[in-house]
Amino acid sequence: MRFIFYTHSLISDWNHGNAHFLRGVMRELQRRGHSTLALEPSDSWSRANLVTERGEGAIERFHKDFPTLTTQIYDSAFDHEAALADADVVVVHEWNEPALIERIGKLRREGARFTLLFHDTHHRAISSEAEIAGLALEDYDGVLAFGEALRERYLRAGWGRRVYTWHEAADVALFRPYQGLERFDDLIWIGNWGDGERTNELREFLIEPAQALGLKANVHGVRYPREAQDALRAAGLRYRGFISNHDAPGAFARHRVTVHVPRRPYVEALPGIPTIRVFEALACGIPLVCAPWRDAEGLFRPGRDYLEATDGVQMKQKLFDVLWDEALAAELSRKGLETIYARHTCAHRVRELEAILAQISEKPQASVMQEVAE
Repeated sequence: MRFIFYTHSLISDWNHGNAHFLRGVMRELQRRGHSTLALEPSDSWSRANLVTERGEGAIERFHKDFPTLTTQIYDSAFDHEAALADADVVVVHEWNEPALIERIGKLRREGARFTLLFHDTHHRAISSEAEIAGLALEDYDGVLAFGEALRERYLRAGWGRRVYTWHEAADVALFRPYQGLERFDDLIWIGNWGDGERTNELREFLIEPAQALGLKANVHGVRYPREAQDALRAAGLRYRGFISNHDAPGAFARHRVTVHVPRRPYVEALPGIPTIRVFEALACGIPLVCAPWRDAEGLFRPGRDYLEATDGVQMKQKLFDVLWDEALAAELSRKGLETIYARHTCAHRVRELEAILAQISEKPQASVMQEVAE
């Protein structure tokens, strides 16, 4: 089958985590004999920021790192109808312009033969409800929501025909343990500051414990305001700026532990949805300690795949335990990898996607509307 993905960007992962997952899914689809193409807009803010920060060489780097992936940049004159003429499956990410989302839906309504899916990997259904409610999804064959809580939100609101839970996962062709690299430093955090959505949490669960323990710690990410950089520096943490996702596994391998500090909307309104960095960190075999979040769907085995800390005091103790107990660190690494390979690789998600497509193609429309109503 031919899969076409409308994404904000495949080329750039600058403040754009969906690119991580999409790259892995596209490569796995190719391994299973499908063809893939990503379409991204010419005015992508992620790609523009990447080029501003790293230059045009960053785009060349993407093509070198992912030689099998094909992406096409479109502008206002682009012929979407022609581009989709031979598509079997079209997946439109929620970070696309509402007019484009409606335009692709209209093609489906007018008889286009492809299966059309809408893909949501963000919290706007809660934090910016009016934006999602205003999207024209009635002509889409289904919605892929990256967590059960988000799926339930779509169903309650009546957005879309059918809604499926489709979690993110680790691209294990990229994210894997690196052998033979010396672990120079103690703690690594890879993530963005969060636009005020986790400022206090980062202070409590990252900055203050690292400072109290005197850890050699490195922080990677973008959109850190001056005050955030000053706080890191004052606590002895080194701010390293943007890191390409392709370089993240090597960075994990040079550290002894990492942490997960979720954004507040996911903790309060969309429980059970971890950042993709949880999947990626565990796939790299680095021990993980998590700030409070409720694994409502049982994706992992808390206390075995990772440790949990309810407050900053516990985070300090858990980090100490991992850093000074080699057996504990090794066990967390082993268990985390075990769960990823059992349940959370891009290969798992592609098989799930194929099952969803088979269900959509087989189910009569009357029963679809009854399922959503119930």
